[in-house]
Amino acid sequence: MGKVYDQVKMFKAKYPYTITWFRLKKHAKVVEKHLNATEEPIYTFAGQKNDNMLDWLSTCVVCLTNERILIGQDILFLGYSFSSITPDMFNDMQVYQGLFFGKITIDTIKEEVTITNLDKRSLPEIETAISSFMMEEKKKYGSMNRNKYE
Repeated sequence: MGKVYDQVKMFKAKYPYTITWFRLKKHAKVVEKHLNATEEPIYTFAGQKNDNMLDWLSTCVVCLTNERILIGQDILFLGYSFSSITPDMFNDMQVYQGLFFGKITIDTIKEEVTITNLDKRSLPEIETAISSFMMEEKKKYGSMNRNKYE
């Protein structure tokens, strides 16, 4: 098994009320296929990639690496879907908590990515992992741009 799948299994064991269907191993393989040689998974979770909390058929794996956020989704019979969010494309993130489930919306320069049907207890952990990483990386991008113009 790969590191991404092992982290997803740990997330599911810790937050069992997150709605994800079978094939997590296949979704994790999509992410692992696109990992660069220098990338290491830091934090991985699973959820539904959609805007509708009632749609439970869009399971995906989201992996925060030391370079970017990767979102992989194996599509039955048709191939797969893959998204990558680099720190320079990241704008902000919103967290919504309902009675049982929550959702996280990651706003980028080009689009919004929404991961729904997350166990509401997992929201602070996911938010902390993503925002702390992105804040550190954004500082690096800011200093690179300042040095370029000096």
